[in-house]
Amino acid sequence: MIFRIIIYIAHAYSLIIFIYCILSWFPFDSVLKVKNVLGKIVDPYLNLFRKLIPPIGGTIDISPILAIVVLEFAINIIIRVLSNLIIV
Repeated sequence: MIFRIIIYIAHAYSLIIFIYCILSWFPFDSVLKVKNVLGKIVDPYLNLFRKLIPPIGGTIDISPILAIVVLEFAINIIIRVLSNLIIV
């Protein structure tokens, strides 16, 4: 039960990262407030990847792509380990 909650939270976090990236395309003040709130949630995680991958051309940040891929990969590993524990 607790593992299922962790997996749902991780999927929700991936979705928040995606929404944060989409909102960066819109320069409206109302969007900026939401983006700032989401930034406080996702920036600590994204900063780990921003250290590894500098922006392309100085403006295009692809670190969220890697961050989502790593998070989804970790979720899949957790699911496989838990399914093996349950089956055995």
